Amino acid sequence: MDLTPFEGKKILITGASGLIGSALVKRLVSHKGKKPVKVVALVRNEERARKTFSSLPQENIEYLACDVCDLNAENSGVNYVIHAASKTASKDFVDKPVEVLSSSLKGTEKVLEFARANPVNGFVYLSSMEVYGTPSDDCKIFENSPTDIDPMKVRSSYPEGKRACECLCSAYAAEYGVPAKVVRLTQTFGEGVDYNDGRVFAELARCVIEGRDIILKTKGETKRNYIYIDDAVNAILTVLLQGKVGEAYNAANEETYCSVYDMACTVAERFGNGKVKVVISEGEDIAKLGYAPTLNMNLSTKKLQNLGWSASVDLVHSFEKMIEYMKKNR
Repeated sequence: MDLTPFEGKKILITGASGLIGSALVKRLVSHKGKKPVKVVALVRNEERARKTFSSLPQENIEYLACDVCDLNAENSGVNYVIHAASKTASKDFVDKPVEVLSSSLKGTEKVLEFARANPVNGFVYLSSMEVYGTPSDDCKIFENSPTDIDPMKVRSSYPEGKRACECLCSAYAAEYGVPAKVVRLTQTFGEGVDYNDGRVFAELARCVIEGRDIILKTKGETKRNYIYIDDAVNAILTVLLQGKVGEAYNAANEETYCSVYDMACTVAERFGNGKVKVVISEGEDIAKLGYAPTLNMNLSTKKLQNLGWSASVDLVHSFEKMIEYMKKNR
């Protein structure tokens, strides 16, 4: 992707030490052009962030160590904002729903106020496929598709928080002229996934690395798309530059649509060296773990593709790259 439009610009990235945030920082700061791309990395732990980005030219990174809810709305000469900070631990959705919902709203309002105080040319909020609720068939899901989220269910703290933040972005765009856009990401993985990440794709990788059976706590009937981290970064930057203000864009690799069970079988077969089996064990109450209900999330990315974006890495190669990374960073 051509990063020339970002040369000589300053970009605030919240959640900069997370999987997606760190990938964005690395991509932008590594760009070699006539002028460097400068990044303001908002992180909770500056020491950890400095280690993560130690191989990058430090003169092009400004570390801002604070909770996103404490971000001050001041003019720092920032030209673009990517709001990637979010709670992603499923168990928190049911154990700490107040914190999940309130931090989403307060944090996003703070970042939007910051953008309002700066001469920003673009603002992207990273949302989630979960805003569509629990679709029950394989029909394509477009950006204007309806949702069936039940606001009275505790786990809705996460998707309802995302929906409310999307609306807040739209409101700031309409009332204050903040050029806010939304990217609705499906599950994203690749290099950079922490070895102890609790999400299903990381557990599948750990199982084949450690040579143990894959134990599914459900029948694995949920079907969704996935997206490789580099494709996700390209999607975000494409929307930041070319997306229409006040609109949302799905980001996924449509070719990866499959059930969790089928994905587990593929990983076991391709990377398990004949020693890994897929076992279903439904004894535990999965609602307590914050798992989403069974659903069919078949995202359409036609709107994003119309901006010139396309996914390039398939599911098997995404796992291959993630497994290699996790082996090196156990």
